[in-house]
Amino acid sequence: MIVRNEKETDHRHVEELIRKAFYNLYVPGCTEHYLARVMRGHEDFIPELDLVLELDGRVIGSILYTKAKLSDAAGKEKEILTFGPVCIAPEYQRMGYGRQLMETSFEKATALGYDVIVIFGSPANYVARGFKSCKKFNVCADNGRYPAAMLVKELVPGALDGRKWVYRDSPVMAFSEEEAQRYDDTLEKLEKKWQPSQEEFYILSHSFVE
Repeated sequence: MIVRNEKETDHRHVEELIRKAFYNLYVPGCTEHYLARVMRGHEDFIPELDLVLELDGRVIGSILYTKAKLSDAAGKEKEILTFGPVCIAPEYQRMGYGRQLMETSFEKATALGYDVIVIFGSPANYVARGFKSCKKFNVCADNGRYPAAMLVKELVPGALDGRKWVYRDSPVMAFSEEEAQRYDDTLEKLEKKWQPSQEEFYILSHSFVE
């Protein structure tokens, strides 16, 4: 097993991997594979943190990072990281590969000089990797609220000093879902369907820490 930088020759396979991992997970179908496709060409994309996990010569995992920002009340900005999509092939999930992929990416991110990561995800998947509720670091969304799914990890302890910060994604995250659907329509046909994880996602994505 090795973790290495993604190569251009990996792109199509990685997009297919992401698509299979996310299809019908949060909504019927998915858009994460399209996000990976457009992310690679954006100015906020970080090639050094575009990583894949390879097992016996086959890529079974992927994680991609972009820059993001925190802004305080005085307008001071702090450049940070966010990642996603991150995935492991369904048949290899819950075997520790995702942990290895993320931990390696954290080490590389720290070496590059970054000290904070903010993501949106299920706490059940990330608290074991050192992520905590955004409220514990006083990091809020644009509306001043603390989404239950917004999680923060200090790569360098004490990087956040308790002041109130507002999190802002890279503009690449505001992609067109219509364009994503048009791209998906060019790929192998997969059945869109409902499954219980979509209701879990709806509840979590509409929840806040008070």
